[in-house]
Amino acid sequence: MALLTVRAAAEQLGVAYSTLKRWVHTGQVRTTRTEGGHHRVSESEIERLLARQQPDAKRRARPVTENESIDGLSARNRLSGFVEEVRIDGLLAQVRLRVGDQSLTAVITADAVRALKLRRGDDALAIVKSTEVMIAKSSGRESNSGSRKRHRPD
Repeated sequence: MALLTVRAAAEQLGVAYSTLKRWVHTGQVRTTRTEGGHHRVSESEIERLLARQQPDAKRRARPVTENESIDGLSARNRLSGFVEEVRIDGLLAQVRLRVGDQSLTAVITADAVRALKLRRGDDALAIVKSTEVMIAKSSGRESNSGSRKRHRPD
């Protein structure tokens, strides 16, 4: 019985590496551990997972409600606002969302805008999923640096 790395198994299953890794850690996928503690997936387990992915005539798809689809996302950074502007140019669209007194701009596919039927004034939710966050220091005019003294380490 051949054992595959999680990355190779994910490729065979047609899922993202991070997805399969999550399945491993939640116990949805049976693995064998190497002496070094790495997970390996057997071919029989891959076959089991592939069979589970096949459409089953007994299972009837039910429509997913709006809240279910949002609750199922792993992203925690959700910003609620309203659509200020939608500009479509070719395959891409620029959507500007007003969140409080701030504006957030997202570039998404034109197909997504059409599927969501996004229009100016619609309530919308920006969901931010990122492994990087950039932070910039405000200029002196915008910050409150003069109002309080901060101790800087030597």
